[in-house]
Amino acid sequence: MTAYIIRRFLYALPVLIGVNLFTFWLFFVVNSPEDMARMHLGDKRVTEQAIQQWKHERGYDQPLFFNGSAEGLNKITETIFFTKSLKLFVFEFGQSDSGRHIGYDIRQRMWPSLALAVPIVLVGLAVNITVALMLAFFRGTYVDFWGVILCVAMMSISGLFYIIGGQVLIGKLLNLVPISGYGTGIEAWKFLLLPVLIGVVSAIGSGSRWYRTLFLEEINKDFVRTARAKGLSESLILFRHVLRNALIPILTGVVVVLPTLFMGSLLLESFFGIPGLGSYTIDAIDRQDFAIVRAMVFLGAVLYIIGLMLTDISYTLADPRVRLD
Repeated sequence: MTAYIIRRFLYALPVLIGVNLFTFWLFFVVNSPEDMARMHLGDKRVTEQAIQQWKHERGYDQPLFFNGSAEGLNKITETIFFTKSLKLFVFEFGQSDSGRHIGYDIRQRMWPSLALAVPIVLVGLAVNITVALMLAFFRGTYVDFWGVILCVAMMSISGLFYIIGGQVLIGKLLNLVPISGYGTGIEAWKFLLLPVLIGVVSAIGSGSRWYRTLFLEEINKDFVRTARAKGLSESLILFRHVLRNALIPILTGVVVVLPTLFMGSLLLESFFGIPGLGSYTIDAIDRQDFAIVRAMVFLGAVLYIIGLMLTDISYTLADPRVRLD
């Protein structure tokens, strides 16, 4: 297991380096620091002195890769690539273009994102599996037929409809919970209730239909027919045999979405005014704060790779026959 984790970590390094180089190329080669300065200061009536001052305040006046005017290691360290890209590997995100400390903002905003995403994942998983097991239990009946139609209909509806409809119906007409905002401590639950509900409901269609497909595939296998021949009830077969043997694809879907627990939901956080990492990224894009966008892209890549590694490791827990060598 240890050798496998080390090997996967070594495989992940070229991926992270590639993501880092690609984002650096996009933000500093295709879009030069002078272009960024003009976007922030305005294209009209901006002086060259103002552009140079803006670049100097943010460290964008250094050479990209090699500083020929410096001495020793400073030829490498006093460059934009070292200060803005290589330091990301030790999670030094630096300052945003607006002057805020990105690392501090991430540490503060990750908790609202977790408070929103964890209930959505856990409750959504329980609801989707329950609905899928029910459809598989009543397979070939009207319950299964209309259930699949309802799932397809829910899949076809945009997520914005659930958000806006929930805000209007539950937040405005019924006035049960606040439409937007966020509280501290125990008061946060009333701000999270509606977005969590919408996040769970909007995913029932696709999630239940996918799990139903997994369960139906397992039901048609030989071990299920053997269990029926032994006289086991259909409900016991579904929970003891079918669900257990479908854990590997279920774990694949669950663990891969782990990055969203930290990165947050872009739409939900933006529409409900939750100060998480999702809204943090959207606000940075609106403000054209490229330092934050670079940091969030790199952080997302790191979390996604960690999610893939956890997926492979979790296979051994779900199925002892799987070995990681």
